[in-house]
Amino acid sequence: MAADPIESQVLVLTAAKASVAPTRLPTLIDRAQAELGPELERYRREYERIHEDDERAVFLVEWGHWEDLEDRLDVSARERSAIRRAHEEQLLRIGRREDREEEFETALEIRDPVVIGLESTDADPESDADGSDGDADPESADEP
Repeated sequence: MAADPIESQVLVLTAAKASVAPTRLPTLIDRAQAELGPELERYRREYERIHEDDERAVFLVEWGHWEDLEDRLDVSARERSAIRRAHEEQLLRIGRREDREEEFETALEIRDPVVIGLESTDADPESDADGSDGDADPESADEP
């Protein structure tokens, strides 16, 4: 099962600002995850990945991307807006945590964010599962 793409505190904040019922927002986020999760590799190939950790990957996509997803998600414009806002708030929360908020805010002026929850098997293919770069062989280290 994939990690939740949006943290619970971000959901609470978004629900307070969105014009959808607070109890409805988690269902909408789950629906978006169900649509986006299987597309993770395509997003990695086609879009800028601005952040990735053990739980989520964040991409910057063209304006209007969420409008394109609206029909596939079978949501209203209001619900789509709430989903997009949750993804935006999640990116800004990450930005505050990593001292990159200004960078992320600037990026949001020209692009939309997409946050995809990761499964443990979705680890970045550019690194080994143990987190090393794969170059070090402890048995071949020079001994003094």
